[in-house]
Amino acid sequence: MTIASVAAVTTTLLLVAAFLALMLNLNHMAGGLEEDVEIEALIDVTANEEEINEIGSTIKEMDEAASVKFNSKDEQLEGLIDDMGEEGSTWQMFEQDNPLSHAYIVKAKTPSNTSGLAEQINNLDNIQEVNYGRDVIQQLFQFNDYARNIGLVLIAALVFTAIFLISNTIKLTIMARSREIGIMKLVGATNGFIRWPFFIEGALHGILGSIIPIAAVMSGYHYLVNNLGAQITYSFVELLPFNPFAWQLSLLILLIGTLIGVWGSVMSVRKFLKV
Repeated sequence: MTIASVAAVTTTLLLVAAFLALMLNLNHMAGGLEEDVEIEALIDVTANEEEINEIGSTIKEMDEAASVKFNSKDEQLEGLIDDMGEEGSTWQMFEQDNPLSHAYIVKAKTPSNTSGLAEQINNLDNIQEVNYGRDVIQQLFQFNDYARNIGLVLIAALVFTAIFLISNTIKLTIMARSREIGIMKLVGATNGFIRWPFFIEGALHGILGSIIPIAAVMSGYHYLVNNLGAQITYSFVELLPFNPFAWQLSLLILLIGTLIGVWGSVMSVRKFLKV
């Protein structure tokens, strides 16, 4: 039963470690994308310099505005030419008569409040258009919330499964030693003296069950960072660095394993050990 309990904890913690690594990296990537969300407020071409400065001052005074940067139409044209590479040369003909508009680039203090801030800016005078990829941003925030919630539910389910298995193991141990426990009580053993060995046994089950998951986390994540990380060409796909992430995750797995073992023992001792 001890071997079966340790094996069950090992399997559970392997899944917990995999879900944690995936969930934390997804949160890291989504958080990076959220931090890059910008609002582009295009200014009406009829606005004069005083009105343009007034728009900037008004946006800076908004509570949710974290940073406000003015982007002239000449800067926008230069950026467009650079981004398009060889095809950008066709835009050079517009340098003398630039058809683009001045704009303010704004970032929200809280990425999830980007939509509200964009709506405030859009209501200002002399604002021609506000762009921030509304549909994409909403889908990004929803995905991040779904991934976090689903990951937490799965991890909680796995942890409770491991607690149940260890609890049953300790229960069978208590039943097998019922005669010895009765003799100990007759000769004056205290309740704590009888309980503590079962707590330690449960903790050892959890610790032993966390050894293989920790080794798998350290070796597997090291391989991912060094081999797959360099092959990923998408800028938003960025794995958390091996150090300190792998060490922190390993310590967390060890802590979860120990707590699972102790809590499983507590449940069994309270229910089946009448001391």
